[in-house]
Amino acid sequence: MSEHSEVARSGHPIEEFLCGVLDELTGLAEVATWSLDEATMTRLVGLAARVAAGVAEVEARVIGQAVAAGLPDRASCRDTPRWLQQQTHVTRRAANAKVDLAAALRELESTRAAMARGAVHAEQAVAIAGQVDRLDDDRFSAHDQQRAECFLLTEAADDDATALARLGREIYVHLDPESADERESKALERLETEARAATRFTMRDDGAGMTHGRFTIPTAQASMLRKHLHALAAPKAVRAEHGPGSYDVTVPSARKLGQAFCEWIERIPATALPKVGGLNATVVVIGDYDALQGRVKAACLDTGVRVSHTEFLRLACEAGIIPMWMNADGEVLATGRRHRFHTPTQRLAKITEQRRCEHAGCDVPAYLCHLHHRQPWADGGTTDLRTAEVLCPFHHHQAHTRRSRSHPMRR
Repeated sequence: MSEHSEVARSGHPIEEFLCGVLDELTGLAEVATWSLDEATMTRLVGLAARVAAGVAEVEARVIGQAVAAGLPDRASCRDTPRWLQQQTHVTRRAANAKVDLAAALRELESTRAAMARGAVHAEQAVAIAGQVDRLDDDRFSAHDQQRAECFLLTEAADDDATALARLGREIYVHLDPESADERESKALERLETEARAATRFTMRDDGAGMTHGRFTIPTAQASMLRKHLHALAAPKAVRAEHGPGSYDVTVPSARKLGQAFCEWIERIPATALPKVGGLNATVVVIGDYDALQGRVKAACLDTGVRVSHTEFLRLACEAGIIPMWMNADGEVLATGRRHRFHTPTQRLAKITEQRRCEHAGCDVPAYLCHLHHRQPWADGGTTDLRTAEVLCPFHHHQAHTRRSRSHPMRR
């Protein structure tokens, strides 16, 4: 990057400094690190972090000035992060973090100065700003905010951003002891409300036998889930499989927790699940009787996912097996007119036959559908699977509204 020393410069000290740093970094690019001893490497890691913090402070200060000067607006950008993306080609997440840091340092001079000399890094600065900002009601003066900032800056020498946020939530205990309990309760309530609003869960099938997911849940529920998974990743079970000393009780590996999560899903009792379309939301494993006798043949779930013969046998080993004898046309069970509504067993049989809504072009899974009498029960129809149709709520409503039976059915 030595070309930075050749471009036109304004002569501003910040620009001269940054160009000089880039030129120096170019010279260091070929310097080998193999000759560093342990003590030097340890010092250099700390020094590099301090230099990075100082440069990040300069960048944040310049970003703040660019916002004040209206550069994002003049560039017709919808917001500052987008403008920053155009200038630096960083991701949206990184741009948001830089803008947040600029906003945080603009209000906290002591924190900005500490970051400029490398005493705190960006994450810590944002955490300090967030906690000081919480002391903005009439009970706390500007002096109280300065005291809180100084306290957190002192603690930053030994604590990371997460620990600083935790300490920040307890500051009002020292600044206003009389209202500490009430403020803590209200603060927790606010955090819980924000966490519930931000809760997300997504899954993506990669088409190669794996599903990848991300979730964001409140800390309380995450703590419950973690405890459940740690219990399933039990030391006794792990040691029995891998031998003594194989289990780290403090930090279960990601693989152990992933396996425990799979076991947790499979162990949920059917009676504890909510009902979907009249049945507990139990996943049905469908396979031939021959497969239970050892024939190598793929099976499937009622959701449409195919599973191997080995997985089918493993699931069948711990499940209650419900035999459903079907004729050549795949017809199962019938109760005539004895019952007005289809029984749970009939529903289970029907969603085993039909994996989705029978209305042409509709892909709603069968377990989310209703069972519909092809001939209305009030008109003499029977509660029989041979005359039942699997329809999603929308098309079920259409069928009853039109009563013309004109919609084409999937066969």
